[in-house]
Amino acid sequence: MKKVLVTGSNGFLGQKVVDLLAKKEQYDVIAISKGPNRNPNQVDYAFFQVDLSDRTKLTDFLAEHTFDAIVHTAAVTSVEACEADQVACQILNVDLVEYLASYCKAHQSQLIHLSTDFVFDGKKGTTYNELDAANPQSEYGKSKYASEQVIVQSNCHYVILRTILVYGINADPNRSNLVLWAKSKLSKNEPIKVVNDQWRMPTFVDDLAYACQLAIDREAQGIFHISGSELMSISEAVYKIADYWNLDKGLISEISAASIGQAENRPRHTGFDLTKSKAELGYVPTSFIDSLAIIDQQFKTFGR
Repeated sequence: MKKVLVTGSNGFLGQKVVDLLAKKEQYDVIAISKGPNRNPNQVDYAFFQVDLSDRTKLTDFLAEHTFDAIVHTAAVTSVEACEADQVACQILNVDLVEYLASYCKAHQSQLIHLSTDFVFDGKKGTTYNELDAANPQSEYGKSKYASEQVIVQSNCHYVILRTILVYGINADPNRSNLVLWAKSKLSKNEPIKVVNDQWRMPTFVDDLAYACQLAIDREAQGIFHISGSELMSISEAVYKIADYWNLDKGLISEISAASIGQAENRPRHTGFDLTKSKAELGYVPTSFIDSLAIIDQQFKTFGR
């Protein structure tokens, strides 16, 4: 049995990772988050309320446990929030990661760290592999790339999972993403504006959670790209969402990234070469349409 710590367990991915691992006999799962546990599923794992920005409390908590793996999902992920408060971004996205990497090195624990396509500038014009040079264009992207560097330099046993535009559903009604936002607005017959000149390979959150498990199971090491396998513009994704739920596509207006100030701080074109993840992790992404069918069923499961 492997003892696994999941940070940011109240978060979108954090809840998914806890739910996935807790139901499997081979894991002893401990979840931590800054606030009280918001996951309706509170069985088969232990939860502790720990503020990751309070180094003393975090150190005290870690001193009481030894983990085989840490799945670190907590981060400031908003581009705008990182721009507005670069100090807070540095503390949570870089300094904390450096501390966890040092802990993992000292205790021979595996660190599974989440990163982003925003470490790239989006100018390559085709998919990025793990060896392509990073060139982040935003404070968020720079902080995530810096976190990757401190992990590599720590010489701990690490897995860095870079991902793209994560979507899906969990039990938290306050959590939103591209799919939930578009479906909600269009279901209410509300018009929406969608960027048509940024291209991504959207990632189903259930796939990303499973990739975290695969990294632990295979005791993987290194950087891996995790995303869907279908490249599409943001607007194309929204049209697919509308089609799946038979919603009015006439409510969708296409706009440019520049018109809403997102041309410079977000890459224009990112997509991942998944060859390494498929070969070394056994990762197989769910198709976009199949994931919408799963989400449709999960609406009922989560009572939403």
